Amino acid sequence: MSQSLKVTADRSVNWIESARNALQIETDGLERLIEALDGELGRSFAGAMDLLRNAAGRVIFCGVGKSGHIARKAAATFASTGTPAMFVHATEASHGDLGMISPDDVLIMLSNSGETVELKDVVAYSRRFAVPLIAITGNSTSALGKAADVVLQLPKAAEACPNGLAPTTSTTMQIALGDALAIALLDDRGFTAAEYHKFHPGGRLGAALAHVREIMHGTDRLPLVEPGTVMSEALLVMTAKKFGCLGVVDPAGNLVGVITDGDLRRHMQPDLLKMTAGEIMTRGPKTVTPDVLASAAMELMNSSEITSLFVVESNKPVGIIHVHDLLHLGVL
Repeated sequence: MSQSLKVTADRSVNWIESARNALQIETDGLERLIEALDGELGRSFAGAMDLLRNAAGRVIFCGVGKSGHIARKAAATFASTGTPAMFVHATEASHGDLGMISPDDVLIMLSNSGETVELKDVVAYSRRFAVPLIAITGNSTSALGKAADVVLQLPKAAEACPNGLAPTTSTTMQIALGDALAIALLDDRGFTAAEYHKFHPGGRLGAALAHVREIMHGTDRLPLVEPGTVMSEALLVMTAKKFGCLGVVDPAGNLVGVITDGDLRRHMQPDLLKMTAGEIMTRGPKTVTPDVLASAAMELMNSSEITSLFVVESNKPVGIIHVHDLLHLGVL
């Protein structure tokens, strides 16, 4: 091993140890946060939830510096989980953006010290116009803590920074507490995956949360035959529709079976083409309804080792979905 590689290897041990130590310190902070919920923090959390769930307007997040970054992230999390929310920069608020905050809103301000000068104008505005104020701070006796209607006080915990200066553990607790509020509101309102999809229509997540009805091929594309159809005719339908399968329906239009390549191989014999679809089909095929999520349809295909699913309503086929349709949208 060269000298430079040896030095790098030696340093990597120290780097990993430093990383492990930082993560452990922040983990200790989160554990203290959890324990605090059994005491005063829990009672304050319930008070904050009452304000948030009854808000007629939006949830306004405000902070400066690292706390400002956390506040912006919290606003995004609230908005994406069904609670109208936005971030207002404290400095910009003093130059006109206070007009973004209305008495119907609830204001959540983040400051570990609670003495951040830039927050003063926003705090004063909230008191003047009776905007409910929730403070997330490490000091309940600070100016911010004393002004707030509800104080979510972070427990005392060492910063991961060895000098105790860079906000690390404190910001980790802030972001975790913001997430906890968002999830508690989500649970309280019964926010569903379908509603979540409204705010996440793009990308892989949006595709996974799409419903089968948005993706399926309609009735004009369905490869369907009746049980009495001879296979010489059934195979022509199967080939023309290009889904690699056939649905078999009874005279009432109910799906009673399916024929796949595997069924054809199992019945490969000289008189195959003279047999009927009813003799070849597999009964009780796997199906989905139009309201099933695309991710659930993909899971069913993977677990059943099939490439197509008939979409049914009251056991009557109304569509079909192929694994390629899902993969094309990014559903994995």
